[in-house]
Amino acid sequence: MAQLPPGIRFITSFSRDQWYRAFIFTLTFFLYASFHLSRKPISIVKGELHKHCAASHEVELSSYREYAAQIQSVKKLSNASQCGWEPFDKNNYKQLLGALDYSFLCAYAIGMYLSGIIGERLPIRYYLTVGMLASGLFTAMFGLGYFCNIHNLWFYIMAQIANGLVQTTGWPSVVTCIGNWFGKGRRGLIMGIWNSHTSVGNILGSLIAAYWVSTCWGLSFVMPGVIIAVMGIVCFLFLIEHPKDISCSCTPSSSSKAFLNGASRFRVQMTTLNAKETSKSQDSEMQHLLIDSENSVTSQNSSSMGTGEGRHGTSAISFLGALRIPGVIEFSLCLLFAKLVSYTFLFWLPLYITNVEHLDAKRAGDLSTLFDVGGIFGGILAGLISDRLEKRASTCGMMLLLAAPTLYMFSTVSKMGLEATVVMLLISGALVNGPYALITTAVSADLGTHKSLKGNARALSTVTAIIDGTGSVGAALGPLLAGLISPSGWNNVFYMLMVADGCALLFLLHLIQKELRCNADHTLFKEH
Repeated sequence: MAQLPPGIRFITSFSRDQWYRAFIFTLTFFLYASFHLSRKPISIVKGELHKHCAASHEVELSSYREYAAQIQSVKKLSNASQCGWEPFDKNNYKQLLGALDYSFLCAYAIGMYLSGIIGERLPIRYYLTVGMLASGLFTAMFGLGYFCNIHNLWFYIMAQIANGLVQTTGWPSVVTCIGNWFGKGRRGLIMGIWNSHTSVGNILGSLIAAYWVSTCWGLSFVMPGVIIAVMGIVCFLFLIEHPKDISCSCTPSSSSKAFLNGASRFRVQMTTLNAKETSKSQDSEMQHLLIDSENSVTSQNSSSMGTGEGRHGTSAISFLGALRIPGVIEFSLCLLFAKLVSYTFLFWLPLYITNVEHLDAKRAGDLSTLFDVGGIFGGILAGLISDRLEKRASTCGMMLLLAAPTLYMFSTVSKMGLEATVVMLLISGALVNGPYALITTAVSADLGTHKSLKGNARALSTVTAIIDGTGSVGAALGPLLAGLISPSGWNNVFYMLMVADGCALLFLLHLIQKELRCNADHTLFKEH
Protein backbone atom coordinates (compact mmCIF):
# COMPACT_ATOMS: atom_id res chain seq x y z
CA MET A 1 0.00 0.00 0.00
CA ALA A 2 1.37 3.38 -1.01
CA GLN A 3 2.13 5.90 1.69
CA LEU A 4 -0.39 8.71 2.05
CA PRO A 5 0.70 12.16 0.84
CA PRO A 6 1.83 14.52 3.62
CA GLY A 7 -1.13 16.83 3.07
CA ILE A 8 -3.64 14.00 3.47
CA ARG A 9 -1.83 12.74 6.56
CA PHE A 10 -2.09 16.21 8.03
CA ILE A 11 -5.83 16.38 7.31
CA THR A 12 -6.54 12.95 8.76
CA SER A 13 -4.46 13.68 11.88
CA PHE A 14 -7.33 15.84 13.15
CA SER A 15 -10.73 14.55 14.14
CA ARG A 16 -14.01 15.62 12.60
CA ASP A 17 -14.84 17.62 15.74
CA GLN A 18 -11.52 19.46 15.61
CA TRP A 19 -12.03 20.47 11.99
CA TYR A 20 -15.50 21.79 12.74
CA ARG A 21 -14.18 23.78 15.71
CA ALA A 22 -11.42 25.28 13.60
CA PHE A 23 -14.00 26.19 10.97
CA ILE A 24 -16.35 27.89 13.46
CA PHE A 25 -13.40 29.68 15.08
CA THR A 26 -12.29 31.06 11.71
CA LEU A 27 -15.80 31.86 10.48
CA THR A 28 -16.88 33.80 13.58
CA PHE A 29 -13.50 35.56 13.55
CA PHE A 30 -14.09 37.02 10.10
CA LEU A 31 -17.79 37.63 10.71
CA TYR A 32 -17.11 39.97 13.60
CA ALA A 33 -14.02 41.44 11.97
CA SER A 34 -16.37 42.69 9.25
CA PHE A 35 -18.43 44.50 11.91
CA HIS A 36 -15.39 46.46 13.06
CA LEU A 37 -14.29 46.94 9.48
CA SER A 38 -17.56 48.78 8.83
CA ARG A 39 -17.23 50.97 11.96
CA LYS A 40 -13.76 52.29 11.23
CA PRO A 41 -14.34 54.53 8.14
CA ILE A 42 -15.86 57.42 10.13
CA SER A 43 -12.61 57.95 12.04
CA ILE A 44 -10.60 57.95 8.81
CA VAL A 45 -12.93 60.29 6.92
CA LYS A 46 -13.03 62.90 9.71
CA GLY A 47 -9.84 64.46 8.36
CA GLU A 48 -11.54 64.87 4.98
CA LEU A 49 -14.91 66.07 6.27
CA HIS A 50 -13.06 68.95 7.86
CA LYS A 51 -9.79 70.17 6.40
CA HIS A 52 -7.45 72.58 8.13
CA CYS A 53 -7.33 75.64 5.91
CA ALA A 54 -3.95 77.19 5.20
CA ALA A 55 -3.07 80.54 6.71
CA SER A 56 -2.92 82.27 3.37
CA HIS A 57 -6.15 82.76 1.48
CA GLU A 58 -4.39 82.18 -1.82
CA VAL A 59 -2.96 78.91 -0.60
CA GLU A 60 -6.41 77.90 0.62
CA LEU A 61 -7.96 78.66 -2.76
CA SER A 62 -5.22 76.85 -4.62
CA SER A 63 -5.54 73.77 -2.37
CA TYR A 64 -9.27 73.73 -2.77
CA ARG A 65 -9.02 73.98 -6.53
CA GLU A 66 -6.62 71.04 -6.57
CA TYR A 67 -9.00 69.06 -4.37
CA ALA A 68 -12.01 69.94 -6.53
CA ALA A 69 -10.16 69.04 -9.71
CA GLN A 70 -9.13 65.72 -8.21
CA ILE A 71 -12.69 64.58 -7.55
CA GLN A 72 -14.30 66.26 -10.55
CA SER A 73 -14.30 62.98 -12.44
CA VAL A 74 -16.43 61.42 -9.71
CA LYS A 75 -19.00 64.10 -8.99
CA LYS A 76 -19.36 67.82 -9.49
CA LEU A 77 -20.03 69.20 -6.08
CA SER A 78 -22.11 72.18 -5.14
CA ASN A 79 -20.40 72.40 -1.77
CA ALA A 80 -18.39 75.62 -1.98
CA SER A 81 -16.61 75.24 1.37
CA GLN A 82 -12.84 75.56 1.36
CA CYS A 83 -12.42 73.66 4.62
CA GLY A 84 -14.11 70.33 3.99
CA TRP A 85 -17.59 68.95 3.54
CA GLU A 86 -20.51 71.08 4.66
CA PRO A 87 -21.78 71.09 7.46
CA PHE A 88 -18.49 69.87 8.99
CA ASP A 89 -16.48 72.79 7.61
CA LYS A 90 -17.35 75.17 10.45
CA ASN A 91 -15.31 76.05 13.52
CA ASN A 92 -17.47 73.75 15.68
CA TYR A 93 -16.56 70.75 13.53
CA LYS A 94 -15.22 68.76 16.51
CA GLN A 95 -18.57 68.96 18.25
CA LEU A 96 -20.38 67.94 15.04
CA LEU A 97 -18.04 65.02 14.43
CA GLY A 98 -18.44 64.05 18.08
CA ALA A 99 -22.21 64.08 17.60
CA LEU A 100 -21.80 61.49 14.82
CA ASP A 101 -19.82 59.24 17.14
CA TYR A 102 -22.23 59.74 20.00
CA SER A 103 -25.24 58.97 17.79
CA PHE A 104 -23.78 55.63 16.75
CA LEU A 105 -22.47 54.61 20.14
CA CYS A 106 -25.50 55.72 22.15
CA ALA A 107 -27.77 53.73 19.84
CA TYR A 108 -25.35 50.80 20.11
CA ALA A 109 -25.36 50.93 23.92
CA ILE A 110 -29.16 51.05 24.17
CA GLY A 111 -29.64 48.40 21.52
CA MET A 112 -27.13 46.05 23.11
CA TYR A 113 -29.25 45.52 26.22
CA LEU A 114 -32.17 44.48 24.03
CA SER A 115 -30.09 42.54 21.55
CA GLY A 116 -28.97 39.85 23.97
CA ILE A 117 -32.51 39.27 25.25
CA ILE A 118 -33.88 39.07 21.69
CA GLY A 119 -30.95 37.05 20.38
CA GLU A 120 -31.25 34.21 22.88
CA ARG A 121 -34.88 33.72 21.80
CA LEU A 122 -34.09 33.52 18.06
CA PRO A 123 -31.85 31.26 15.97
CA ILE A 124 -28.38 32.85 15.99
CA ARG A 125 -27.79 32.25 12.28
CA TYR A 126 -30.91 34.13 11.18
CA TYR A 127 -30.49 36.89 13.74
CA LEU A 128 -26.87 37.53 12.83
CA THR A 129 -27.52 37.38 9.08
CA VAL A 130 -30.26 40.01 9.22
CA GLY A 131 -28.08 42.23 11.39
CA MET A 132 -25.13 42.04 9.00
CA LEU A 133 -27.24 42.78 5.93
CA ALA A 134 -28.80 45.78 7.66
CA SER A 135 -25.37 46.96 8.84
CA GLY A 136 -24.13 46.87 5.27
CA LEU A 137 -27.11 48.94 4.14
CA PHE A 138 -26.71 51.70 6.73
CA THR A 139 -22.92 51.83 6.43
CA ALA A 140 -23.25 52.38 2.69
CA MET A 141 -26.04 54.89 3.34
CA PHE A 142 -23.57 57.26 5.02
CA GLY A 143 -21.34 57.12 1.94
CA LEU A 144 -24.28 57.82 -0.37
CA GLY A 145 -24.36 61.30 1.17
CA TYR A 146 -21.24 62.02 -0.87
CA PHE A 147 -22.63 60.81 -4.17
CA CYS A 148 -26.03 62.45 -3.60
CA ASN A 149 -24.35 65.67 -2.46
CA ILE A 150 -26.19 65.73 0.88
CA HIS A 151 -25.16 68.37 3.42
CA ASN A 152 -27.86 67.90 6.04
CA LEU A 153 -26.39 66.95 9.43
CA TRP A 154 -29.47 64.94 10.41
CA PHE A 155 -29.06 62.62 7.43
CA TYR A 156 -25.67 61.50 8.72
CA ILE A 157 -26.86 61.32 12.33
CA MET A 158 -29.82 59.11 11.40
CA ALA A 159 -27.55 56.85 9.36
CA GLN A 160 -25.29 56.49 12.41
CA ILE A 161 -28.20 55.78 14.78
CA ALA A 162 -29.67 53.12 12.50
CA ASN A 163 -26.26 51.50 12.03
CA GLY A 164 -25.59 51.51 15.76
CA LEU A 165 -28.84 49.67 16.47
CA VAL A 166 -28.40 46.90 13.91
CA GLN A 167 -24.72 46.36 14.78
CA THR A 168 -25.76 45.16 18.23
CA THR A 169 -26.76 41.85 16.68
CA GLY A 170 -23.11 40.92 16.21
CA TRP A 171 -21.36 40.57 19.54
CA PRO A 172 -23.86 38.53 21.61
CA SER A 173 -24.33 36.18 18.65
CA VAL A 174 -20.68 35.39 17.94
CA VAL A 175 -19.73 35.10 21.63
CA THR A 176 -22.63 32.73 22.25
CA CYS A 177 -21.62 30.65 19.26
CA ILE A 178 -17.94 30.46 20.19
CA GLY A 179 -18.89 29.76 23.81
CA ASN A 180 -21.02 26.83 22.67
CA TRP A 181 -18.13 25.30 20.75
CA PHE A 182 -15.28 25.74 23.23
CA GLY A 183 -15.04 24.73 26.89
CA LYS A 184 -13.28 26.56 29.69
CA GLY A 185 -9.86 24.99 29.24
CA ARG A 186 -7.40 27.71 28.13
CA ARG A 187 -10.39 29.91 27.38
CA GLY A 188 -8.37 33.07 28.05
CA LEU A 189 -5.73 32.22 25.43
CA ILE A 190 -8.21 30.89 22.85
CA MET A 191 -10.49 33.88 23.14
CA GLY A 192 -7.54 36.25 23.33
CA ILE A 193 -6.44 35.01 19.91
CA TRP A 194 -10.02 34.99 18.63
CA ASN A 195 -10.68 38.51 19.90
CA SER A 196 -7.92 39.85 17.66
CA HIS A 197 -10.71 40.05 15.06
CA THR A 198 -11.46 43.46 16.60
CA SER A 199 -8.03 44.80 15.71
CA VAL A 200 -7.90 42.97 12.38
CA GLY A 201 -11.24 44.51 11.43
CA ASN A 202 -10.05 47.96 12.51
CA ILE A 203 -6.86 47.60 10.48
CA LEU A 204 -8.66 46.42 7.36
CA GLY A 205 -11.31 49.11 7.78
CA SER A 206 -8.62 51.77 8.11
CA LEU A 207 -6.75 50.61 5.02
CA ILE A 208 -9.88 50.31 2.89
CA ALA A 209 -11.25 53.67 3.98
CA ALA A 210 -7.87 55.38 3.62
CA TYR A 211 -7.53 54.11 0.04
CA TRP A 212 -10.46 56.25 -1.12
CA VAL A 213 -10.61 58.98 1.52
CA SER A 214 -8.70 61.64 -0.44
CA THR A 215 -10.34 61.00 -3.81
CA CYS A 216 -13.88 59.77 -3.13
CA TRP A 217 -14.67 59.41 0.56
CA GLY A 218 -18.13 58.02 -0.18
CA LEU A 219 -16.49 54.75 -1.27
CA SER A 220 -14.78 54.60 2.13
CA PHE A 221 -18.25 53.70 3.47
CA VAL A 222 -19.81 51.93 0.50
CA MET A 223 -17.09 49.28 0.15
CA PRO A 224 -17.09 48.24 3.85
CA GLY A 225 -20.90 48.15 3.65
CA VAL A 226 -20.71 45.74 0.72
CA ILE A 227 -18.16 43.58 2.54
CA ILE A 228 -20.23 43.13 5.71
CA ALA A 229 -23.34 42.39 3.64
CA VAL A 230 -21.46 39.67 1.74
CA MET A 231 -20.24 38.23 5.04
CA GLY A 232 -23.87 38.18 6.18
CA ILE A 233 -24.69 35.89 3.28
CA VAL A 234 -21.72 33.69 4.22
CA CYS A 235 -23.08 33.56 7.78
CA PHE A 236 -26.47 32.38 6.55
CA LEU A 237 -24.90 29.65 4.43
CA PHE A 238 -22.33 28.24 6.86
CA LEU A 239 -22.77 29.21 10.53
CA ILE A 240 -23.47 26.30 12.91
CA GLU A 241 -24.84 27.52 16.23
CA HIS A 242 -24.08 24.52 18.43
CA PRO A 243 -21.91 21.38 18.05
CA LYS A 244 -24.91 19.18 18.86
CA ASP A 245 -26.57 20.43 15.67
CA ILE A 246 -24.16 18.24 13.70
CA SER A 247 -23.57 15.60 16.40
CA CYS A 248 -20.21 16.93 17.56
CA SER A 249 -19.06 16.73 21.15
CA CYS A 250 -19.69 19.82 23.28
CA THR A 251 -16.12 20.15 24.54
CA PRO A 252 -12.77 20.21 22.72
CA SER A 253 -11.79 16.93 24.33
CA SER A 254 -13.67 13.89 25.50
CA SER A 255 -11.47 13.78 28.56
CA SER A 256 -12.63 16.05 31.32
CA LYS A 257 -9.04 16.68 32.34
CA ALA A 258 -8.28 18.09 28.92
CA PHE A 259 -10.32 21.19 29.50
CA LEU A 260 -9.99 21.69 33.23
CA ASN A 261 -7.84 24.62 34.28
CA GLY A 262 -4.86 24.32 36.60
CA ALA A 263 -6.76 24.63 39.84
CA SER A 264 -9.35 22.06 38.79
CA ARG A 265 -6.64 19.59 37.73
CA PHE A 266 -5.03 20.06 41.12
CA ARG A 267 -8.29 19.12 42.83
CA VAL A 268 -8.75 16.05 40.61
CA GLN A 269 -5.29 14.84 41.60
CA MET A 270 -5.98 15.53 45.27
CA THR A 271 -9.14 13.41 45.02
CA THR A 272 -7.04 10.27 44.72
CA LEU A 273 -5.22 11.23 47.93
CA ASN A 274 -7.94 12.78 50.03
CA ALA A 275 -11.49 12.74 48.66
CA LYS A 276 -12.93 14.29 51.77
CA GLU A 277 -10.72 17.37 51.59
CA THR A 278 -11.33 17.81 47.86
CA SER A 279 -15.10 17.66 48.19
CA LYS A 280 -14.96 20.82 50.30
CA SER A 281 -12.86 22.82 47.83
CA GLN A 282 -14.45 25.48 45.66
CA ASP A 283 -14.71 25.42 41.91
CA SER A 284 -11.84 27.38 40.37
CA GLU A 285 -14.10 29.74 38.47
CA MET A 286 -16.06 30.43 41.65
CA GLN A 287 -12.83 31.35 43.44
CA HIS A 288 -12.24 33.97 40.79
CA LEU A 289 -15.70 35.47 40.52
CA LEU A 290 -17.91 34.57 43.49
CA ILE A 291 -18.30 36.91 46.39
CA ASP A 292 -20.60 34.82 48.55
CA SER A 293 -18.00 32.11 49.41
CA GLU A 294 -19.97 28.99 48.57
CA ASN A 295 -18.22 25.85 49.80
CA SER A 296 -20.45 22.98 48.69
CA VAL A 297 -19.08 22.24 45.20
CA THR A 298 -17.49 18.84 44.62
CA SER A 299 -14.81 17.93 42.11
CA GLN A 300 -17.36 16.10 40.00
CA ASN A 301 -19.48 19.25 39.74
CA SER A 302 -16.38 21.23 38.88
CA SER A 303 -15.72 18.92 35.95
CA SER A 304 -19.27 19.06 34.69
CA MET A 305 -19.34 22.84 34.94
CA GLY A 306 -16.01 23.01 33.14
CA THR A 307 -17.90 22.35 29.96
CA GLY A 308 -20.81 24.65 30.76
CA GLU A 309 -22.30 23.91 27.38
CA GLY A 310 -25.27 21.72 28.09
CA ARG A 311 -28.47 22.60 26.31
CA HIS A 312 -30.83 21.02 28.78
CA GLY A 313 -31.55 24.43 30.27
CA THR A 314 -33.76 25.90 27.59
CA SER A 315 -35.54 28.72 29.42
CA ALA A 316 -34.18 32.19 28.69
CA ILE A 317 -32.70 34.02 31.66
CA SER A 318 -34.20 37.34 32.73
CA PHE A 319 -32.29 40.62 32.74
CA LEU A 320 -32.34 40.85 36.54
CA GLY A 321 -31.41 37.20 36.81
CA ALA A 322 -28.29 37.83 34.75
CA LEU A 323 -27.36 40.83 36.91
CA ARG A 324 -27.48 38.64 40.02
CA ILE A 325 -24.65 36.45 38.71
CA PRO A 326 -21.61 37.31 40.89
CA GLY A 327 -19.10 39.41 39.00
CA VAL A 328 -21.40 40.66 36.23
CA ILE A 329 -21.92 44.14 37.72
CA GLU A 330 -18.26 44.68 38.64
CA PHE A 331 -16.88 43.64 35.26
CA SER A 332 -19.63 45.58 33.46
CA LEU A 333 -18.72 48.83 35.22
CA CYS A 334 -15.03 48.19 34.66
CA LEU A 335 -15.68 47.67 30.96
CA LEU A 336 -17.63 50.93 30.82
CA PHE A 337 -14.45 52.90 31.51
CA ALA A 338 -12.09 50.56 29.66
CA LYS A 339 -14.20 50.79 26.53
CA LEU A 340 -14.45 54.57 26.93
CA VAL A 341 -10.67 54.73 26.48
CA SER A 342 -10.54 52.20 23.64
CA TYR A 343 -13.30 53.80 21.58
CA THR A 344 -11.92 57.29 22.06
CA PHE A 345 -8.80 56.05 20.31
CA LEU A 346 -10.87 54.21 17.73
CA PHE A 347 -12.80 57.32 16.66
CA TRP A 348 -10.32 60.15 17.30
CA LEU A 349 -6.81 58.76 16.85
CA PRO A 350 -6.50 59.49 13.09
CA LEU A 351 -7.59 63.10 13.62
CA TYR A 352 -5.17 63.45 16.55
CA ILE A 353 -2.32 62.16 14.38
CA THR A 354 -3.35 64.55 11.61
CA ASN A 355 -3.19 67.52 14.01
CA VAL A 356 0.00 66.54 15.84
CA GLU A 357 2.05 65.00 13.03
CA HIS A 358 0.56 67.23 10.29
CA LEU A 359 -0.16 64.26 8.03
CA ASP A 360 -2.92 63.94 5.46
CA ALA A 361 -5.98 61.78 6.17
CA LYS A 362 -4.65 58.74 4.32
CA ARG A 363 -1.27 58.60 6.06
CA ALA A 364 -2.85 59.30 9.44
CA GLY A 365 -5.30 56.45 8.88
CA ASP A 366 -2.51 54.06 7.93
CA LEU A 367 -0.44 55.06 10.96
CA SER A 368 -3.39 54.63 13.34
CA THR A 369 -3.52 50.90 12.51
CA LEU A 370 -0.44 50.41 14.70
CA PHE A 371 -2.65 50.97 17.74
CA ASP A 372 -4.73 47.97 16.66
CA VAL A 373 -1.61 45.91 15.97
CA GLY A 374 -0.63 46.50 19.58
CA GLY A 375 -4.18 45.57 20.56
CA ILE A 376 -3.79 42.14 18.96
CA PHE A 377 -0.77 41.33 21.11
CA GLY A 378 -2.39 42.88 24.18
CA GLY A 379 -5.52 40.71 23.90
CA ILE A 380 -3.49 37.51 23.44
CA LEU A 381 -1.14 38.43 26.28
CA ALA A 382 -4.02 39.18 28.63
CA GLY A 383 -5.64 35.82 27.88
CA LEU A 384 -2.37 33.93 28.30
CA ILE A 385 -1.54 35.60 31.62
CA SER A 386 -5.06 35.15 33.01
CA ASP A 387 -4.98 31.44 32.14
CA ARG A 388 -1.57 30.98 33.72
CA LEU A 389 -2.38 32.92 36.90
CA GLU A 390 -6.04 31.81 36.92
CA LYS A 391 -6.94 35.40 37.81
CA ARG A 392 -9.06 37.35 35.31
CA ALA A 393 -9.62 40.45 37.47
CA SER A 394 -5.99 40.70 38.58
CA THR A 395 -4.77 40.49 34.99
CA CYS A 396 -7.10 43.30 33.94
CA GLY A 397 -6.09 45.37 36.96
CA MET A 398 -2.39 44.99 36.23
CA MET A 399 -2.79 46.18 32.63
CA LEU A 400 -5.05 49.08 33.63
CA LEU A 401 -2.48 50.17 36.21
CA LEU A 402 0.21 50.27 33.52
CA ALA A 403 -2.05 51.91 30.94
CA ALA A 404 -2.58 55.20 32.80
CA PRO A 405 1.10 56.33 32.89
CA THR A 406 1.56 54.99 29.37
CA LEU A 407 -1.17 57.31 28.10
CA TYR A 408 0.60 60.26 29.71
CA MET A 409 3.84 59.23 28.02
CA PHE A 410 2.00 58.90 24.72
CA SER A 411 0.66 62.46 24.92
CA THR A 412 4.18 63.75 25.60
CA VAL A 413 6.34 61.53 23.41
CA SER A 414 4.08 61.65 20.34
CA LYS A 415 5.01 65.32 19.87
CA MET A 416 8.69 64.41 19.53
CA GLY A 417 8.48 62.81 16.12
CA LEU A 418 7.05 60.00 14.02
CA GLU A 419 9.32 57.26 15.38
CA ALA A 420 8.29 57.93 18.98
CA THR A 421 4.63 57.94 17.96
CA VAL A 422 4.98 54.51 16.34
CA VAL A 423 6.45 52.96 19.51
CA MET A 424 3.87 54.50 21.81
CA LEU A 425 1.00 53.47 19.53
CA LEU A 426 2.05 49.82 19.84
CA ILE A 427 2.50 49.91 23.61
CA SER A 428 -0.67 51.91 24.27
CA GLY A 429 -2.70 49.65 22.00
CA ALA A 430 -1.60 46.56 23.93
CA LEU A 431 -2.34 47.99 27.39
CA VAL A 432 -5.63 49.69 26.46
CA ASN A 433 -7.14 46.83 24.46
CA GLY A 434 -5.88 43.97 26.67
CA PRO A 435 -8.40 44.38 29.54
CA TYR A 436 -11.16 45.31 27.08
CA ALA A 437 -10.54 42.13 25.08
CA LEU A 438 -10.35 39.87 28.13
CA ILE A 439 -13.59 41.14 29.70
CA THR A 440 -15.65 41.01 26.51
CA THR A 441 -14.55 37.46 25.67
CA ALA A 442 -13.22 35.07 28.32
CA VAL A 443 -14.80 36.82 31.31
CA SER A 444 -18.17 37.13 29.57
CA ALA A 445 -18.07 33.46 28.59
CA ASP A 446 -17.08 32.45 32.13
CA LEU A 447 -19.96 34.38 33.65
CA GLY A 448 -22.38 33.23 30.95
CA THR A 449 -21.66 29.59 31.85
CA HIS A 450 -21.78 30.22 35.60
CA LYS A 451 -22.75 27.23 37.76
CA SER A 452 -25.88 29.00 39.00
CA LEU A 453 -27.22 28.81 35.43
CA LYS A 454 -27.21 25.00 35.62
CA GLY A 455 -25.85 24.57 32.10
CA ASN A 456 -28.33 26.93 30.44
CA ALA A 457 -26.34 27.92 27.32
CA ARG A 458 -29.05 30.33 26.23
CA ALA A 459 -28.14 32.68 29.09
CA LEU A 460 -24.74 33.44 27.54
CA SER A 461 -26.23 35.87 25.04
CA THR A 462 -27.93 37.97 27.73
CA VAL A 463 -24.90 38.04 30.03
CA THR A 464 -22.64 39.03 27.14
CA ALA A 465 -25.07 41.76 26.06
CA ILE A 466 -25.26 43.23 29.58
CA ILE A 467 -21.49 43.41 29.93
CA ASP A 468 -20.85 44.77 26.44
CA GLY A 469 -23.91 47.02 26.59
CA THR A 470 -22.65 48.67 29.77
CA GLY A 471 -19.24 49.00 28.15
CA SER A 472 -20.88 50.62 25.15
CA VAL A 473 -22.21 53.40 27.38
CA GLY A 474 -18.58 54.29 28.01
CA ALA A 475 -17.85 53.86 24.32
CA ALA A 476 -20.52 56.48 23.62
CA LEU A 477 -19.27 58.88 26.29
CA GLY A 478 -15.59 58.70 25.34
CA PRO A 479 -15.75 60.12 21.80
CA LEU A 480 -18.37 62.65 22.90
CA LEU A 481 -16.16 63.92 25.73
CA ALA A 482 -13.17 63.95 23.38
CA GLY A 483 -15.12 66.17 20.98
CA LEU A 484 -16.04 68.56 23.78
CA ILE A 485 -12.63 68.62 25.48
CA SER A 486 -10.27 68.61 22.49
CA PRO A 487 -10.83 72.31 21.58
CA SER A 488 -9.14 73.17 24.90
CA GLY A 489 -6.13 71.01 24.02
CA TRP A 490 -5.36 67.35 23.32
CA ASN A 491 -3.53 67.04 26.66
CA ASN A 492 -6.86 67.44 28.45
CA VAL A 493 -8.27 64.54 26.44
CA PHE A 494 -5.44 62.32 27.65
CA TYR A 495 -6.03 63.41 31.26
CA MET A 496 -9.65 62.34 30.85
CA LEU A 497 -8.54 58.95 29.52
CA MET A 498 -6.16 58.44 32.45
CA VAL A 499 -8.95 59.17 34.93
CA ALA A 500 -11.16 56.66 33.11
CA ASP A 501 -8.47 53.98 33.44
CA GLY A 502 -8.28 54.69 37.16
CA CYS A 503 -12.05 54.31 37.53
CA ALA A 504 -11.97 50.99 35.66
CA LEU A 505 -9.33 49.71 38.06
CA LEU A 506 -11.34 50.95 41.04
CA PHE A 507 -14.34 48.76 40.17
CA LEU A 508 -12.13 45.67 40.02
CA LEU A 509 -10.45 46.13 43.41
CA HIS A 510 -12.97 43.99 45.28
CA LEU A 511 -12.65 41.10 42.84
CA ILE A 512 -8.85 41.40 42.85
CA GLN A 513 -8.89 41.22 46.64
CA LYS A 514 -11.05 38.08 46.47
CA GLU A 515 -8.68 36.44 43.98
CA LEU A 516 -5.63 37.19 46.12
CA ARG A 517 -7.40 35.89 49.24
CA CYS A 518 -8.41 32.68 47.46
CA ASN A 519 -4.83 32.27 46.25
CA ALA A 520 -3.56 32.57 49.81
CA ASP A 521 -6.14 30.02 51.00
CA HIS A 522 -5.12 27.66 48.20
CA THR A 523 -1.47 27.94 49.15
CA LEU A 524 -2.30 27.25 52.79
CA PHE A 525 -4.44 24.25 51.80
CA LYS A 526 -1.65 22.87 49.68
CA GLU A 527 0.87 23.19 52.51
CA HIS A 528 -1.39 21.16 54.79
